[in-house]
Amino acid sequence: MIDQLWEWIAIAVGLLVVFGALVVGLVRGRGGRTRQGPASGRTGGTDVLPGVGDDATPPRDAPKRSVEDAGSVDTLPAPGQPETLPEVEPTPTLERPASAQGRLTRLRARLSRSNSALGKGLLALLSRGRLDEAAWEEVEDTLIGSDLGVEATTELVDRLRTQVAVEGTTDEATVRGWLREDLLRLVDPTMDRAVASSRVEGRPAVVLVVGVNGTGKTTTVGKLARVLVAEDKDVVLGAADTFRAAAADQLETWGARVGVPTVRSDRDGADPAAVAFDAVKAGAEMEADVVIVDTAGRLHNKVGLMDELGKVKRVIEKQSPIDEVLLVLDATTGQNGLRQAEVFAQVVDVTGIVLTKLDGTAKGGIVVSVQRKLGVPVKLVGLGEGPDDLAPFDPEAFVDALLD
Repeated sequence: MIDQLWEWIAIAVGLLVVFGALVVGLVRGRGGRTRQGPASGRTGGTDVLPGVGDDATPPRDAPKRSVEDAGSVDTLPAPGQPETLPEVEPTPTLERPASAQGRLTRLRARLSRSNSALGKGLLALLSRGRLDEAAWEEVEDTLIGSDLGVEATTELVDRLRTQVAVEGTTDEATVRGWLREDLLRLVDPTMDRAVASSRVEGRPAVVLVVGVNGTGKTTTVGKLARVLVAEDKDVVLGAADTFRAAAADQLETWGARVGVPTVRSDRDGADPAAVAFDAVKAGAEMEADVVIVDTAGRLHNKVGLMDELGKVKRVIEKQSPIDEVLLVLDATTGQNGLRQAEVFAQVVDVTGIVLTKLDGTAKGGIVVSVQRKLGVPVKLVGLGEGPDDLAPFDPEAFVDALLD
């Protein structure tokens, strides 16, 4: 009986030892995982392994995220990779217009080729061995055909006939000298051909540009801006041609190429007088040297359109005096251009003429006739399609080009 009791005691002790070992192992296993990492804040209470999940401590060499990068994993560069900077739009390079000085001289070859009828044609006639009445009539026809005008032609021929009769020679060099002197007198180098481009009494000079459709008026405004920028002037453009849809865009493009701002309306068909007023006002606020206002092309025989041009002028003058009104004429239109000039002069006080396409005509006499008709000088001439082919008019270079 006693032996059986000891057997039961031994069995119980063995079971207690085994159970105790199991409990110790279980407790150690739970305690080791708990020390390595607490449970995350996610629902479900899932244990978190070291270095994984929201609560993991990032490596010391991990890239830092800025406030701007918050919430965007894609903006972070991979470890060890250089940070990619955002692309920056390149600053457009402004063009440097060619100096206006000597442009007409530089383009003399082009002008002399197109005006051979007035220059070389006359020299060929005048240097003949004998000048009878038929020859002098041919000289007159040549001059009138070059748009010199009847009055100027008569004056020139009378002077030449007197010189030939007095000197008794038709030597080509001598005749050329006489012709140059007489043509230069007709072109009149004493006229003031400077374009208003400097501040006047603390305000910008205001230049109003007018003309009919097709004369290249808006292009002329853009080229004039280049001429003035080349002279280091601060220029503001006013796109008051609100009837032609592309006019404001065209002018703005011209200005942007040389860093000149353009004041324009946001809608087509806006009041051109209001745009012109705003342009002059903006020029004053920017302390610009000159404001150039482009206007819509007018048909000189349309009374309503011409009246509207008069309104543009009056509205501008509420803000500032107008210092220059440039009339753009197509040199190839001849006598029709003179009729246009007369009508415009009645509506606005034209102070200067811009002759475009002078390289495309043999009628260089238009320079003389338009000056006589209006009593104002030709100030600028267009001699090609290039951006710097608008030149300040130089009477001596012009006459020399005719006779080359």
